[in-house]
Amino acid sequence: MDDYRRIADRIAGDISGGRLRPGQRLPPQRAFARRHGIAASTAGRVYAELVRRGLVVGEVGRGTFVRAARPDAQPGHALTEAAGAARVNLELNYPSAPDQAELLAPALAPLLRPDALAEALRPAPAAGSAVAREAVAGLLSTGGPRPDPDRILFTGNARQAIAATLASLVGPGGRVGVEPLTYPLVKEIAARLGSTLVPLAADAEGPLAESVAAAHRAAPLSALYLQPTLHNPTSRTLGTERRTRLAEVIHSLGIPVVEDRIWSFLHPGGGPPLAALAPGLVHVVDGLSKRVAPGLTVGFVAVPAGRVEAVARAVRSGGWSAGSFALEAAVRWIGDGTVARLVEAKRRDAGRRQRLVAEELDGFAVQSDPAAYFAWWRLPAPWRADTFTAAALAHGIAVTPGTAFSVDPNRTPDAVRLGLATAPEPELARALRTLAGVARGGAAAESG
Repeated sequence: MDDYRRIADRIAGDISGGRLRPGQRLPPQRAFARRHGIAASTAGRVYAELVRRGLVVGEVGRGTFVRAARPDAQPGHALTEAAGAARVNLELNYPSAPDQAELLAPALAPLLRPDALAEALRPAPAAGSAVAREAVAGLLSTGGPRPDPDRILFTGNARQAIAATLASLVGPGGRVGVEPLTYPLVKEIAARLGSTLVPLAADAEGPLAESVAAAHRAAPLSALYLQPTLHNPTSRTLGTERRTRLAEVIHSLGIPVVEDRIWSFLHPGGGPPLAALAPGLVHVVDGLSKRVAPGLTVGFVAVPAGRVEAVARAVRSGGWSAGSFALEAAVRWIGDGTVARLVEAKRRDAGRRQRLVAEELDGFAVQSDPAAYFAWWRLPAPWRADTFTAAALAHGIAVTPGTAFSVDPNRTPDAVRLGLATAPEPELARALRTLAGVARGGAAAESG
């Protein structure tokens, strides 16, 4: 009964000896069975054993592919150049402006008095305070009409705002329409809610209004989750005409929407928010983690009329309330202009980093926006997302495979997302240059 393990050992030896290269596709299981004179069920066990050992990866409808060697693999294995002592993380995406701490500190000083601190350490109610609601209403009005302050709720961060809003709209068995590539957190939230994500048909600009109607006809959608401005991971922004058409369909079908505008502060000319075009249905989610800093932040959601209590109830039941200290700090940072100064600094910073991408990845199929803090890289053959991610990690660089964003497991893109915000600029430039060399090396091996 161990025959399949002995065959798996031979294939593992071919991989470790370089006879099977990273990214190389194994034959279909039936062809493998015929070649080795074994039953198809035994071939299936061989492939499962190779997956268990982390040597290959299977993609539904596409086949089974050899993974790149791990960073701790023995010398002589493919793609095992030693990683540098410092790991460059292009998965994380936390922008930081020069002298950010110095800008933030003055507003915090008054909160550190014992009398103020005692009050600030209490959890805040979902509705926050009247002052906080007014401050955030003004912040949100920079990209569109000013929301009603009485319909603004607060959470600990923007991720919690997304989770609470979706939880208030979608129950077990519900269907949520999303872009074919979506924020990985939304996939996790849907799994916890027992709901299904429905990928909407899209073109190069984004989701098609007709696809929303088609998905709703197939079975009613409980909600939509959309990123109209600087979509993560592709950086694309919907034009006004597409937004208007989407809003018309949303309004005609009465489908609630969660509009994620977390990155929209980088692109003030990105177009009107969907909330301005379908105000009775769109919940706008935003936060301060990208504008300010991830360590002390607040999330907020502007909800349609009649939805305040439902979303507030979800905030309370999820334990997602904002802290009073963070909320008071946010009010002060918005009021004294700190947030506005940080936003301007980060817009300039994103532009510089995008220029590094254009220089170091020139000639590759990279989709991005001059205002964005990320880039979507469609990899050259023979690279696949999984094998390139492993090869990058072998060089000490972490990137996010396209599979993390893909909603349909049968349509996994051969692409990676590069988060540009966290690494210092010189380190980012070196990492991009290294990744370009890895990509060219894989293509050269295929042509050879």
